[in-house]
Amino acid sequence: MNKTMFTYTNDITQQKGDCVMDERDISQEETKPSPAENIVQLGQTNVPQLSSDSTIHCLTIVGQIEGHIQLPPQNKTTKYEHIIPQIVAIEQNPNIEGLLVVLNTVGGDVEAGLAIAEMLASMSKPTVSIVLGGGHSIGVPIAVSCDYSFIAETATMTIHPIRLTGLVIGVPQTFEYLDKMQERVVNFVVKHSNISEEKFKELMFSKGNLTRDIGTNVVGTDAVKYGLIDEVGGLSQAMRKLRELIDHSNQQGAMLQ
Repeated sequence: MNKTMFTYTNDITQQKGDCVMDERDISQEETKPSPAENIVQLGQTNVPQLSSDSTIHCLTIVGQIEGHIQLPPQNKTTKYEHIIPQIVAIEQNPNIEGLLVVLNTVGGDVEAGLAIAEMLASMSKPTVSIVLGGGHSIGVPIAVSCDYSFIAETATMTIHPIRLTGLVIGVPQTFEYLDKMQERVVNFVVKHSNISEEKFKELMFSKGNLTRDIGTNVVGTDAVKYGLIDEVGGLSQAMRKLRELIDHSNQQGAMLQ
């Protein structure tokens, strides 16, 4: 409809054509979604506290990581279909030189969490993660997927075997599937951190540390002692380390040129 109007007015006078184009621009501005609408519809928005010329992007993963099954609306969730496009956009954006991943998650869908972790681990740009509050369950692979990881002194990470909710068919194939999925998590964590496979499995299958369950609740300094996380620290330390990694990456790029 707009195209027809524009062609028609061009045949009469250029002035009327300009008016139609102005109206189109106004219409586009009116239909441009607000940040609040972006949060509701897309689960993302620009980070207002970062200046427009900042070269660091902040990615937050909070609540429960929602995967293939939609969770009830009262649950605080991070939808992996929102996170994955953001990671792709960050990788392609030449103005972003580094990524800060802030974690305060109770875990969630195993395959969704591993997908996010694999994407973060395969990024070419420097990445730093910081665990605030908690980085439990499948949040552990995400925390260790970055180039360098921090954990707050009071933050915790729960390491436990993979569990299923709902109906489980008690056949050998089901248990074999769970075992193979668990091995994927173990292999990823061991590969991207300094913890040994034996130690990680010991924490995973430890008895008596969690009420009515098996596993271990690892607090800040212990996570560093076990080699799971690189350093105890907060936001300032994480930002400082990320800038160091960015400077090092830029120097290497300059040498290659």
